[in-house]
Amino acid sequence: MSYTKEDILLLLDEVKDPEIPVISLVDLGVITDITIVGEHVSVTMTPTFLGCPAIDYMKNDIADTLNKHGITNNTVTVSLKDSWNSDKVTEKGRKALKEFGLAPPPVHNNLIEDLDIIEHAECPNCDSTNTTLKSPFGPTLCRSLHHCNNCGEAFESFKPI
Repeated sequence: MSYTKEDILLLLDEVKDPEIPVISLVDLGVITDITIVGEHVSVTMTPTFLGCPAIDYMKNDIADTLNKHGITNNTVTVSLKDSWNSDKVTEKGRKALKEFGLAPPPVHNNLIEDLDIIEHAECPNCDSTNTTLKSPFGPTLCRSLHHCNNCGEAFESFKPI
């Protein structure tokens, strides 16, 4: 059976981020290339952070998903050639993050000029930007901790990178 890149992306939509299980690696923008040569499928992924502790887990999950769908001739490679950035998160992914209770990263088009973009995250509970950065260090490297001054809720924000 021959597959297209779109076919592979649809299959990989079921591979969820191990730390945020409501968003797929596709919607997180971690899947950066798919090459199909004959029956061999190569998937390239770029982690959100160089030191991400889940890299091997994600690689194995991608390979397992391909194998489960009969694509046993596959290779999963981690590439650090081009850095991942939060603009790669799809709109579907941003919506999933928000529904999970994480403020999605703002789109910045690689123009992060000051900390204001991190300090005033939009509250995923009430959509207010009247928020306070409590700590730039959250439970993982890609998250920060905030407090909403409108609804009074604490929340995490996915950092813009």
